[in-house]
Amino acid sequence: MKLIKNLNYKKILSLFLKQDGTPFFNAKGLAVGVFCGCFPFFGFQTLLGLFLARVARGNLFLAAIGTWISNPFTYLPLYFLNYKVGSFFLKNYPEIVFDKNILIEELWEQGSVFSLRLILGSALVGLLLASITGMIVFLLYKRKIKKRVF
Repeated sequence: MKLIKNLNYKKILSLFLKQDGTPFFNAKGLAVGVFCGCFPFFGFQTLLGLFLARVARGNLFLAAIGTWISNPFTYLPLYFLNYKVGSFFLKNYPEIVFDKNILIEELWEQGSVFSLRLILGSALVGLLLASITGMIVFLLYKRKIKKRVF
């Protein structure tokens, strides 16, 4: 709890806003990071975010920060939402059944159904959140530049 009290949000925001580059460059980096952060690839989200930000020519620092959308406080609600979204789009796909007498082959099949739902939901939620985040950040940086000129 002491850590949360000691966080200086103004310092974090100023570090965020002090990034060099065009508004599009910075927004692209953060959006890519948020997109990658929505996937359940624990430990690899930042690496994936940095790689995709490099490919997309976005801000690498903001891409790394964007992956923090998934953290120990948000894992459960984020991945539950992702799973539900994936399940919604795969309505006709077989349901997952938990039974103590399940065969190994059926268990593997159910694992693949679960994974498919989670990955599809992660991609869709990631696209939505990345789009929203990218637009907000673009407008923030645009406004910052406008204030500096006047």
